[in-house]
Amino acid sequence: MNLILLGPPGAGKGTQASRLMADRGMIQLSTGDMLRAAVKAGTPVGLQAKAVMDAGGLVSDDIVSGIIGERLDEPDTNAGVIFDGYPRTAAQADALDGLLAERGRKLDKVIELAVDEDALVDRITGRYTCGTCNEGYHDRYKQPKIAGVCDVCGGTEFKRRPDDNEETVRNRMAEYRAKTAPILPIYEARGLVARVDGMADIDYVTAAIEAILDA
Repeated sequence: MNLILLGPPGAGKGTQASRLMADRGMIQLSTGDMLRAAVKAGTPVGLQAKAVMDAGGLVSDDIVSGIIGERLDEPDTNAGVIFDGYPRTAAQADALDGLLAERGRKLDKVIELAVDEDALVDRITGRYTCGTCNEGYHDRYKQPKIAGVCDVCGGTEFKRRPDDNEETVRNRMAEYRAKTAPILPIYEARGLVARVDGMADIDYVTAAIEAILDA
């Protein structure tokens, strides 16, 4: 099965993709993670993308599609793929059709995680992770049981992503509305789209997605 998870950054796409991987053996293709890895490694693509990502913008279609195409050629994707954060534009949607067709695959379902912008800003600006094991926390909703100590590994160093600020989040929301939301009619015309309340409890969202995929 080849699945697209849609929604602005912070809607919970990564969390739900991880659960689908564990439950169904699918492979998550997160363009954000792939691009951040390229930035960290200092590759030409990473350097090119860094300035755009730091400003909360979107990298070029050619860069993203090239990364996706290379990844689809690896054998572990044969069991099924979850596209997380891709496609984001109509041009990328066209490119994905071509990438899949070239490999004898097709898109099975598009699930949009719908969010409330103000609530999303609160969710994102308060999040942070353990610097040792990457366990996620939140200023308001999920603090360590012992202040300053990670529940999982006992680490005492925590980190926040520099782009987890209100200005950047609202910029991303504007980008999403302007560039990503218009691709939905493309998939709606094919009968592929289903929507889930991305602001709901994580377990509820997971169950809703599973029900859609099993229908």
